[in-house]
Amino acid sequence: MKKLSTLLVMVLALSVSMFASSNKEGKSESGMAAKPESKNVEVNIFQFKVEIAQELEAAAKMYEAENPGVKIVIETVGGGDDYGAALRAKNASGNMPDIYNIGGPQDVKDWMNKLEDLSDQPWVNLAMDGILSGVTVDNKIYGLPFNMEGYGFAYNKRIFKAAGIDASKIVDYASLEKAVMQLDSKIKSGALSKEFPLLKAVFEYAAKETWVTGLHTSNVALSQELGNVIAAADAKTIDFKYASGLKKLIDLQANYSESAGNKGLLNAVDYSTQVDTGLGIERVAIIQQGNWIYGGINNIDPEVAANLDFLPMPVVGAKEDSIPVGVPMHWSVNKDAPADDKAEAKKFINWLYTSDRGKEIVVNKFFFIPPLKGYEKYQVADPLGQAILRFASNGKIIPWVFMGYPSGWGMDILGVKIQAYYAGTMSWDQAISEAKAEWEAAR
Repeated sequence: MKKLSTLLVMVLALSVSMFASSNKEGKSESGMAAKPESKNVEVNIFQFKVEIAQELEAAAKMYEAENPGVKIVIETVGGGDDYGAALRAKNASGNMPDIYNIGGPQDVKDWMNKLEDLSDQPWVNLAMDGILSGVTVDNKIYGLPFNMEGYGFAYNKRIFKAAGIDASKIVDYASLEKAVMQLDSKIKSGALSKEFPLLKAVFEYAAKETWVTGLHTSNVALSQELGNVIAAADAKTIDFKYASGLKKLIDLQANYSESAGNKGLLNAVDYSTQVDTGLGIERVAIIQQGNWIYGGINNIDPEVAANLDFLPMPVVGAKEDSIPVGVPMHWSVNKDAPADDKAEAKKFINWLYTSDRGKEIVVNKFFFIPPLKGYEKYQVADPLGQAILRFASNGKIIPWVFMGYPSGWGMDILGVKIQAYYAGTMSWDQAISEAKAEWEAAR
C-alpha cells in the first residue's frame, strides 16, 4: 500500500493541481499545541463536502473536548448547491469564515487577498511531493489538500457478474459500450429482475448537477488536451480536441438511462437521485461518481457498498483505460480573521490531519486517501479507495484540470449548455462552439 500511495503521488505530481488549508504553531506529539491559553474562541468553518458533514461535526466535538473554551461552528454547502457562489456571498456580506475551501490556481488568484500564508505550518513538511503545487505562489503555501480522490464509472460488481460481464475486459470505449448494451438487454428482458427487483437501467446521470457534467465529465476530455491544471489556468483558448469523444460519454449515459426516451428529464436528476436512490438501492448498475460516494452508500446498504468498483472513463482518440485522479479542494484560512480565531483555525486543521485521533477520522470516517505522509498505520480499506490505488499502480490515471477552468465556466457555461443539449434546444456543435468562445472571453 505504501508503494501504491507513493506511485499515486508521483504520477499526480506530474499532472494535477493541489491546494490546501490551515494549521498552527505550538507542538505536542500530534503536532498541535497543548491546551489553548485563550478562552471563548469560536472558529467558523464553511466547507463544501456534504459526504463528511456529520463526521466533521463529530471531529469538531472531539477537538472541543480536548480544548476547553474553543467552539467550532461548521456550515456545509455542497452537493446540489454552488459552494463558490455561496462563499462569494458570505464575503460580500462581511461574514467571511475563518476556515474555507479553495480549489486550484484559479481560486488562488480569485481569493488571494483573503488567503493566509500557511507555509510555516507543521503539516507542510508532511505533504506528499508535488501535492501543494496548485496552491503555491512565490514559494508561499495557501492551502492544505483535503485528500486525493478519483472518479470514473462506479459500478455494482454483483450486477455485472449476474449479467455475465467481465469488467476486467473493459479497457476502452468499444468494450465499455459492448458491456453496456449487453447489460441493457439483460435488464429489459427481465433476466435480472428476480435477483435485482429494483434494477431499471444501466445508468443514472445527474445532469442537474453541473459540476458532474461541466467539471467532471468534461475533465476527461480537456485534461488530455491541456495536460495539467497549471496549463489549464494559463490557457487563453481551448481547441476542445476531444469534443466528439466527450459527446460519446454524454450520449452513452443518457441513452442507457431511464430517461432515454426524454433526455431532458436528466436535467432534473440530482446527486441524491443518482447515488442514494440510484446506485445505492441497485436501481441502476453504473454511475459517474468518485470514491466519496462510498460512505453514503455504505449507510444505505453495506452489501452494495462492498461490491463497488470503478470502470475507466474512455475518451475515444485519447487515453481510454484510465480514471481521473486529483485533489478536490483545500482547507484555507481567512487572513483577516481575528488573531485568536486564526491561530485556533490553524491548530484545528493540524490536529485533524496529523494527530492520531485525526488520522483515524480522515481515513476511517471520511474515507479519504491522505494527502500527507505519516499514515502508515491507517491504510485505505474501502473498495473504491483501493480501486483508485489499483488504477494508479498500473499507471491508469489522468489529471484533474477543472480547477484551472475560468471561474464559473465549467458549471455555469458548459454544464448549462449540456443541459440545453439534453433538452433539445441546442446542438452539440453549438454547445461546444459557444463554450470555447466563452472560455476565450473569460480569459
